[in-house]
Amino acid sequence: MTEHVDILLRGGTVVTMNDKYDVFEDGAVAIRGDSIVAVGPTDEIALAYHADETVDCADTVVMPGLVNAHTHIPMTLMRGLNDDLRLDVWLGYLMPVERHFVTPAFVKLGARVACAEMIRSGVTCFADMFYYEESIAEQVAEIGMRALLGQTILVFPAPDAETFEDSLLLCRRFIEHWNGHALIQPAVAPHAWYTATPELLLACADLARAFDVPLHTHVSETKFEADNSVSGNHMSVVTWLEQHGILDTKLLAAHCVHIDEEDMFSLRRAGAGVAHCPSSNLKLASGIAPVAQMLALGLKVGVGTDGPASNNDLDMVEEVRLASFIAKVHAQNPTALPARQALEIATIGGARAVHMGHLTGSLEAGKRADLAVVDMRGIHNQPHFHNHPDAVYSRIIYSAKSSDMAHVLCNGRWLMRDRELLTVDEAAARAEAIQVAKQIDAFVMERESSPYNKLVLLAGVTRQESFEVQVKAPLADEAIVHKVLASGDLHVTRAAHYRQYDHYFLFDSGDPDAARLRYREDEFINDAGEVMQVRARLTLIGEGEREEFPNAVMLSRSRFLAQADRSLRFYQEYFAPARELQVNKDRRRWHVLYKATDFAINLDRVLEPDVPGHFLEIKSRTWSRSDAERKATLITELLALFGLDLNQAERREYTEIALSANRERRVEPA
Repeated sequence: MTEHVDILLRGGTVVTMNDKYDVFEDGAVAIRGDSIVAVGPTDEIALAYHADETVDCADTVVMPGLVNAHTHIPMTLMRGLNDDLRLDVWLGYLMPVERHFVTPAFVKLGARVACAEMIRSGVTCFADMFYYEESIAEQVAEIGMRALLGQTILVFPAPDAETFEDSLLLCRRFIEHWNGHALIQPAVAPHAWYTATPELLLACADLARAFDVPLHTHVSETKFEADNSVSGNHMSVVTWLEQHGILDTKLLAAHCVHIDEEDMFSLRRAGAGVAHCPSSNLKLASGIAPVAQMLALGLKVGVGTDGPASNNDLDMVEEVRLASFIAKVHAQNPTALPARQALEIATIGGARAVHMGHLTGSLEAGKRADLAVVDMRGIHNQPHFHNHPDAVYSRIIYSAKSSDMAHVLCNGRWLMRDRELLTVDEAAARAEAIQVAKQIDAFVMERESSPYNKLVLLAGVTRQESFEVQVKAPLADEAIVHKVLASGDLHVTRAAHYRQYDHYFLFDSGDPDAARLRYREDEFINDAGEVMQVRARLTLIGEGEREEFPNAVMLSRSRFLAQADRSLRFYQEYFAPARELQVNKDRRRWHVLYKATDFAINLDRVLEPDVPGHFLEIKSRTWSRSDAERKATLITELLALFGLDLNQAERREYTEIALSANRERRVEPA
């Protein structure tokens, strides 16, 4: 008497990806409820089981559903936005868009688009990291896919939380709600060490351990990141994470492009999973992860697409093929990551990496019924050879396309039959995505319309109206300045010495509030000539209005101040100025009182471009024309104290002097 099952897949080549790598050329899989009951030759399975639904799988491969080990699925709605940028600059564009647009409705729509795409490429399980994961979980569970969903935690404000404490609380509630669900595995997801504080990392590790859930984070994705950890933390990224408890969790480490053998041993000891994302790492020029070495050392490695805004697709068939090819190039060895091993890291290897190997990733009795059925009749996959036991893996990895996926089941439920999606309204999702893209387009075009808008959306700004009366003059001998300051005619209230490294971005935007952006690094120098403090600032400077007095110049202009917490190279690529100008100065400044009026006395030497001699600059803030006139008169008296007269005054600003010096430098000799 035969045993009853719900579904019987029979007649296909069954690729199990079990520990023995069993392949049944005429095989069958019996499914009851959410689980696999039996796998084996069709004759044996047909004699033992009868089914409510029998599917003829002739000319197909029946294999485990693919596991996408790292992605950000709502970013389907940002696919193709601002491509061909470095990772940090790309994030500088994407994060303002996320802050403005990402809502529960947004992530649900992005999840529908992503799940439709992944199902079509045979994916049944994936690991996500994004915002509003509660809403993503609701959508993914409804569609019927299996997922590890990590609630993102950042040290700065995110779309769903103002502080990292808010993010932690949100994550805790998400875990409490979804932990133990049949399809959804909640996880803690600190974005990366460089978007976290030590306290944040420790808190995330504690939360993951308290609930015994995975922790998903980015690790050593770029050389820039890896080098910053060594220079700033005096240790590798992996060691830094280990010291803050992250390796004491069920860790899923995304990317791991720039790790060495010591890091690999640390990850292996921790039982961590690694998500290898070849397309994203190549597109963003992050590098090639040493996957062959990781596998040789026994790490749990899976393959991920990364987010569709940095790949730009979720096609796991393409991804695993690329993973195999670049591993061969990286090792300069065509035997590295052969087809069977490539399929392994996309199935059972990926399942182990996301800490779900006990549930999915292989076709074995007792595991969940997560399967993909691949049509092998396409002309691109002909002919078929059978002389080598691994030939079927070659056909899957090197010849098959995502469009060959005919049927997909997850947890015993049909997600796709005969290439028709059953749990996602693909046409409706596409139409909604088109409307969202129009809104994002309008937002980005407004942002791109001026440097001011780009600065506001990147960092936020503080507006400052600047009114000052000033004059500067070339100085033959700097000793006169020290002599006057020591004479007692001026009361010195404060003194400082610093070097200013100014990099100006010049724009042709026609925006009077955004004539130029200054990236300034100040190095404060102590009496021993040593750098004791460094400060970086951004100042967006308007064109300003200049009013000439007989004995000084009054400038009024708008300034927008912002913190400069990124590299000069980042700002160069992000703002894409029409021209750039560098002005470096050695400045000694004294704040003085003269006739009960505050003045700043600057003794400047322009180092770049090389302008001979020194300049004496006298300036004071003002608030009205009558005040400016009075201070202009006092400036005349101060000039006389220093042995200078108005005929020697230099009306230009340092940027104008630098531009003139650069032009003179380019003049060809007669």
